[in-house]
Amino acid sequence: MMRVAIYGAGSLGTILGAFISRAGEKIELINRNKAHVAALQSKGAKVVGTVQFVQPVVAYTPDEMNGQYDIVFLMTKQQHNAEVVRMLKDYLSPEGVLVTFQNGLPELQIAEILGEQRVLGCTVAWGATLQEPGVCELTSSPDALSFSLGALSLHRNKNFDKVKDLLSLMGKVDVEENFIGTRWSKLLINASFSGMSAVLGCTFGEAAGPHASRRVVQMLIKECIDVCEAGGIRIEPVQGKDIVKLLDYTNPLKKAFSFFIIPIAIRKHAKLKASMLQDLEKGKLTEVDAINGAVVDFGRKVGCSTPMNEKVVEIIHQIERGELQPSRDNLKWFS
Repeated sequence: MMRVAIYGAGSLGTILGAFISRAGEKIELINRNKAHVAALQSKGAKVVGTVQFVQPVVAYTPDEMNGQYDIVFLMTKQQHNAEVVRMLKDYLSPEGVLVTFQNGLPELQIAEILGEQRVLGCTVAWGATLQEPGVCELTSSPDALSFSLGALSLHRNKNFDKVKDLLSLMGKVDVEENFIGTRWSKLLINASFSGMSAVLGCTFGEAAGPHASRRVVQMLIKECIDVCEAGGIRIEPVQGKDIVKLLDYTNPLKKAFSFFIIPIAIRKHAKLKASMLQDLEKGKLTEVDAINGAVVDFGRKVGCSTPMNEKVVEIIHQIERGELQPSRDNLKWFS
């Protein structure tokens, strides 16, 4: 029997695991948070928000892992990727595959450890928040529950179709041939909306609404589009919408249209609070270097300036050090 696990089953992983378990498939949820695991074991996974149900799940901590897995969904933060992936390598079956759900561009580093054929990447178009141990809020609209799945290798792992089938139990799965372009679609959204959510201490919708913060969101988006154009990367559509066509601009009229449409473009995820902001609220370090920092690094590589993304990185690191707080007052640093 095929063995499947979600490693790092926090808010996103718990909800995905609950959907898959509810459909009758076996999946194991693994998390270092003992209180969360204990709640999952005793009460099941409680999903609240735009969808509501309670589902019994199999859950335990990493020290209780044993045997080998055919599929591991990786949902941890990236700060310790090399260490985590080397550990998980011993738990993968000979043809097992690791599917990363992380932000940024993690697949290249992971492939150096596992090999390209054993790495799949997935981006999600929905968000979630851990409310309390065992309770996760789905903050995106039910019709926005979709995934983009892709591989670095032209020769897909034999478990590719099973991964797709499992994800389909929760939402629509788009198989991406231009997966790097898909990664940049997600990175564009994270760098702009998640970046400002963390800087301002608000939801995506609250960042995209007021004119002052929307102006910064627009410039963050523009920098992502510009570095991809300079680097020869074609950004893929998101849920059928060509975000470059909608949000890029080269003249005042297009710029005005882009500005107008930003709140509309993010309306299905308006209640979403960035995972970076959730980390800051818990006193944890964020993944800003793998998100806005990735835009900055690639911009340097292709000779394209990214001052707004650099400023987001700077502010979030200041918040991490306790020098600032997430607040709309931080808009003054972008002027």
